[in-house]
Amino acid sequence: QVQLVESGGGLVQAGGSLRLSCSAPERTGTKYAMGWFRQTPGNEREFVAAVNGRGDSAMYADLVEGRFTISRDSSAKNTAYLQMNDLKPEDTAVYYCAADDWYGKGRTRETDFGFWGQGTQVTVSS
Repeated sequence: QVQLVESGGGLVQAGGSLRLSCSAPERTGTKYAMGWFRQTPGNEREFVAAVNGRGDSAMYADLVEGRFTISRDSSAKNTAYLQMNDLKPEDTAVYYCAADDWYGKGRTRETDFGFWGQGTQVTVSS
């Protein structure tokens, strides 16, 4: 079982910024594709962003495009970041890190990722 460790959540005012981090175990060979999802009470987990193993391809949900940036550590570590700018109250959610061996356009469903973190709360006040 691959354990993902998230950090960086918290409380911020609308218009502010937060950066989430997610670390997966290091391994030889291809790095994991990594992504972020978020979930609010009573709703399904929704896709936010994902990046491939090399860090040269990323995709975003329409709601966060232009405000959020996903990136990854350039070293051998399996670490990804989600820089969230211009946060809005509707961005309030539990954010989950996800990882998988595969990446591709359209792979934005919860079932497309095999490994998950425990989630970190992001709260944006108005």
